Amino acid sequence: MSLFPRLNFPAIKLRARRRDDGVEVWCDNRGAWLVLTPEEWVRRHLVAYLTDGCGAHPMRIVEEYAVRLNGQTQRADAVVVGDDGRPLLVAECKAPGVGIDRQALAQAVRYNSVLGARYVVLTDGMRHYCYERREGDYVPLDGFPRLG
Repeated sequence: MSLFPRLNFPAIKLRARRRDDGVEVWCDNRGAWLVLTPEEWVRRHLVAYLTDGCGAHPMRIVEEYAVRLNGQTQRADAVVVGDDGRPLLVAECKAPGVGIDRQALAQAVRYNSVLGARYVVLTDGMRHYCYERREGDYVPLDGFPRLG
C-alpha cells in the first residue's frame, strides 16, 4: 500500500479493493470492508501484531469497542479481553504523523476509567507506548518510552 508510510510494525498482508472514493480493506474481526484511512492503516498493523507477534486470539480483540462516558458512547480503537471476558488491554491508534501526546494518553485513560484494563497502548504506527495500570497510576513498561 504505497499510499501510506511504512510503519514500525512487521509488514502485513491486507485484502484490499479499490473503490471510486479510495481503497477498502477487509477486516476479519468485523466481517466487513472498511475505508482505509491512515488511522485504519495503523489499527490493521496493531491488530496483526497483537495476534501474530503477541499471541492474542483474534476473537479476543474487539475493534471500535463501545465505551459509555458521560452519557455518550465513544469508541476505543481496540480492546483485548481476557479469559473472563473483561478488558485486559485498551489501545488507541492515531494516524502516522499525528503523533502521540499527553492528550492521547488522557483519552485512553478516560476510556480505561470505564473499562478497567491492566494495559494501555498508544501508537501512531511509528512510536508505541505501553503503560500498565498499577495502584491507580500508569507506569510505562520496560523498553517503552514515557510521554514527555
